[in-house]
Amino acid sequence: MNMIYTIDLLGTMVFAISGAMAANRKHIDIFGATFTGFVTAIGGGSLRDIFLNLRPIWVGDGNYLIAILIGVTISIIANKQLDRLSRTLFFFDAIGIGFFCIVGVQKSLAHESTAIAAIILGMFSAVMGGVIRDTLMNETPLIFRKEIYATACLSGAILYVILGYLGVAAPINAFVSALLIFIIRLLAVKYKLSLPVIGR
Repeated sequence: MNMIYTIDLLGTMVFAISGAMAANRKHIDIFGATFTGFVTAIGGGSLRDIFLNLRPIWVGDGNYLIAILIGVTISIIANKQLDRLSRTLFFFDAIGIGFFCIVGVQKSLAHESTAIAAIILGMFSAVMGGVIRDTLMNETPLIFRKEIYATACLSGAILYVILGYLGVAAPINAFVSALLIFIIRLLAVKYKLSLPVIGR
């Protein structure tokens, strides 16, 4: 397995953990936690693939379903311990959205999307699973709160397209662009950075 594929699977597992933990905090049963973990993990990528007129990758690759089941199982068995490791999970979540976004841009460009569409679909890949999770939990989705989240993904996706036009090798480009997303996300949370609010 190549590195991007491995990271994509790990990101899927982390997103499944975050979805299942959100359900656990609402005292939802095991089926509900599993369902929430599943849609959180595959929601963004599936939406991207639908826009690209493709079959979602998890339909043909069972490794993604295994990664989701592992993530949900971990969240159920070690729920209290994971709550105490929220900073660690945030760290992996930041890595996950970075690579989810860039994988989304790569796949979109490979299927002849325009650069602007690829940037948007890359962002969708990273954030829409969380939007579905928060909506199911009757919470305001993270991208609608003040902290910088989707903007970090857009920045990395734009960088990937620019570096691609400049001829930077794809593996290096993917790493640098995902790293930008990771750094922006960490700085935004650490220093409570946010975009201006309209009407204030």
